[in-house]
Amino acid sequence: ISSSVGGPQTYMEQENDWDRDLLLDPAWEKQQRKTFTAWCNSHLRKAGTQIENIEEDFRDGLKLMLLLEVISGERLPKPERGKMRVHKINNVNKALDFIASKGVKLVSIGAEEIVDGNAKMTLGMIWTIILRFAIQDISVEETSAKEGLLLWCQRKTAPYKNVNVQNFHISWKDGLAFNALIHRHRPDLIDYDSLRKDDPVTNLNNAFEVAEKHLDIPKMLDAEDIVGTLRPDEKAIMTYVSCFYHAFSGAQKAETAANRICKVLAVNQENEQMMEDYEKLASDLLEWIRRTIPWLENRTQEKTVNDMQVKQEDFRDYRCVHKPPKVQEKCQLEISFNTLQTKLRLSNRPAFMPSEGRMVSDINKAWHNLEGAEKGYEEWILSEIRRLERLEHLAVKFHQKCAIHESWTDGKEAMLTQKDYETCTLSEVKALLRKHEAFESDLAAHQDRVEQIAAIAQELNELDYYDAASVNARCQKICDQWDVLGELTHKRKESLERTEKQLESIDELYLEYAKRAAPFNNWMEGAMEDLQDMFIVHNIEEIQGLITAHEQFKSTLPEANKEREAIQSIQSEVQKIAQSNGIKLSGGNPYTSITPESINSKWEQAMAMVPLRDNALQEELNKQNSNDTLRATFATQANAVGAYIQAKMEEIGRISIEMNGTLEDQLTNLKEYQKSIMSYTPEINKLEGYHQHIQEALIFDNQYTSYTMEHLRVGWEQLLTTIARTINEVENQILTRDAKGISQEQLYEYRASFNHFDKVRARALRSREFKACLISLGYDGEAEFNRIMGIVDPNGSGAVTFQAFIDFMSTETTDRDTADQVIASFKILAADKNYITADELRRELPPDQAEYCIARMAPYTGPDAVPGALDYMSFSTALYGESDL
Repeated sequence: ISSSVGGPQTYMEQENDWDRDLLLDPAWEKQQRKTFTAWCNSHLRKAGTQIENIEEDFRDGLKLMLLLEVISGERLPKPERGKMRVHKINNVNKALDFIASKGVKLVSIGAEEIVDGNAKMTLGMIWTIILRFAIQDISVEETSAKEGLLLWCQRKTAPYKNVNVQNFHISWKDGLAFNALIHRHRPDLIDYDSLRKDDPVTNLNNAFEVAEKHLDIPKMLDAEDIVGTLRPDEKAIMTYVSCFYHAFSGAQKAETAANRICKVLAVNQENEQMMEDYEKLASDLLEWIRRTIPWLENRTQEKTVNDMQVKQEDFRDYRCVHKPPKVQEKCQLEISFNTLQTKLRLSNRPAFMPSEGRMVSDINKAWHNLEGAEKGYEEWILSEIRRLERLEHLAVKFHQKCAIHESWTDGKEAMLTQKDYETCTLSEVKALLRKHEAFESDLAAHQDRVEQIAAIAQELNELDYYDAASVNARCQKICDQWDVLGELTHKRKESLERTEKQLESIDELYLEYAKRAAPFNNWMEGAMEDLQDMFIVHNIEEIQGLITAHEQFKSTLPEANKEREAIQSIQSEVQKIAQSNGIKLSGGNPYTSITPESINSKWEQAMAMVPLRDNALQEELNKQNSNDTLRATFATQANAVGAYIQAKMEEIGRISIEMNGTLEDQLTNLKEYQKSIMSYTPEINKLEGYHQHIQEALIFDNQYTSYTMEHLRVGWEQLLTTIARTINEVENQILTRDAKGISQEQLYEYRASFNHFDKVRARALRSREFKACLISLGYDGEAEFNRIMGIVDPNGSGAVTFQAFIDFMSTETTDRDTADQVIASFKILAADKNYITADELRRELPPDQAEYCIARMAPYTGPDAVPGALDYMSFSTALYGESDL
């Protein structure tokens, strides 16, 4: 006998041809008789009858036809009731014809052998019936028949010690496999731990008795027959085991349903975890931006350049240490969001909508605000450093001029208020008057310094100098004192002029000396002040201007020396006249306090200051030359980095459009390309080092390059982000291709069509371009186009990305799980009820997924509800619709 059912090799061919099995082992024949008889009776009792002798009771064909009707559920032709041999043959032929109609080809057997009671042929026929009606439809993981039944046994008994099912003969001799099958499905019926491997008879009898009493499986073998046989009959064991399979088929359906639910829940759990990860990463990044922006927007002014340089160093740490990881997090956030949306589309789930304020667009907006604050902050720091540098210079200059002025005014009020002229002679009064005129000349000469002091104080106030109060107080004191000196000067002059009418003129020579000595003395004081004046420059041109001015000053010194010698000659003439006329001079020049010695002393001091000024200017020139070298070094590196970034941006643009080779090749090439770009990082770091030197040297301009550090940082970050996005796009294409079964040729066709209409290489098609692309692929009609646009561009942005394009091109032919499939699976686990209990979920699903369902299922409120009933229908629907899952 051979069978056509079950695959390329029939069941009987898998074991042995029936013809070769004619020499059946007597022990096997005995086991088959008992097993096949019990199996037939388990079905015939449903019709109210049974058989005693398998080869005798089927000879007339009546019970054979009845058996086929019971196990098939179909009606056979009406049997013939006659006792003649021909009637029996006709009945058996009707049975054999029915078997053949079910796809089974019978070879080497006819009705005559059955009617004649041929035991081996009869057993072979019954075995064929068992194969067709009890074993054929068994399938586990797409295997069938014997292999499927064996795999089912292995799966169910795998957790049990001392059980190793490898076949349908030796593996069942000790009885533990039978007991394990029962215990796996009905642990309440078997105390498996009490069984011993060395007591097979007890084990077998225990399993057979429990199966007969509680599972309605008749005893088909004797324990002694199995134990006493070296190798039990495969057909007998296989028939017996198939009864266990059918007895537990309900549990098998439940297991299949549970597997489907677990698969769906696993997808949902993975997606939820990705959503939670996205939310947390987005929240952390937004919180960092929220905390950072106020710091960047803080414009609290510091008092000194050093304090502002500390802020500059903090900002440099932020740009080079704290911000780069956040750039990577932002990029990873976009990649995670795109990957999650792709997985949701592939699993037929609704698109992920982050909580309010955490969309990718929200993060990009916050990032844009951060970069705006960042740019303004750096500009403010540089401006403040310039301002404070100017303030410090002005403050030193202010106090220096104040000190000079205060030194000059010291004792002047006392001098102007004395009444010495009241007891003087005429010549003495004239001398006092001339001396006062010389003082007025000196006072007028100092007016310029007072105005300079007031102007510096005004500039310090305008630049918001932190110690403006003390500056203003000192300036006001000087101005008030100056007013007092002016008033006292006026009063003293009036007093001297009233007395002058009664006094003789004072010696003209003294007066000429005084008049020339005072301006020259002021000139020397001014020159000394200028030679000590602090200076601040930012480039070579400015220091060269100061050097030129200094050289011009030195060119005036010979003429000044002539004036000094002329003044000294006046005093010499006074001495000469006095000596020639025998005049005794008492004290110094009555018209001035400026002595020839003081003039010579100041002249020597001024001359000593000239080379000091020369050295200071030369040192500053050297510093500016060094700064110029720093500018050139930075510019050379900046120009190289700028050109590199621009070239790579253009190159990645071409790569993302051309995309040659398989997706895996593209991904490998892109990652190698990314590694190549990352290897350029030391050049960026080198440029950052040059930039730090530039800032530490307080260099604020660079004529050698148009690039700024800010510009290059942004370009570098854009380059890294672009390559990462391109890699993610290819990864998502692979994910989509594998999930939806898109061939490499289809992807090439999709990419070629898309690129053809992406004229501006924007990596997205406008609605008009996309419509032309669809027409090229065979789509037509305005309504069809509007329908497709609603799918690929649900937000109405007017642009279609390549990912959305390939999702559409593959989604309508993809076999996806649905809410109805999940509901049907839960219904199996719930034994056809409209609700399910927590105990049922825990029994059928893995612990973590069972608790996942229990926590999310709403209570069932239908009319057939019981305490603790859960609504699996709304839960399943929510998995595929708008929900919080």
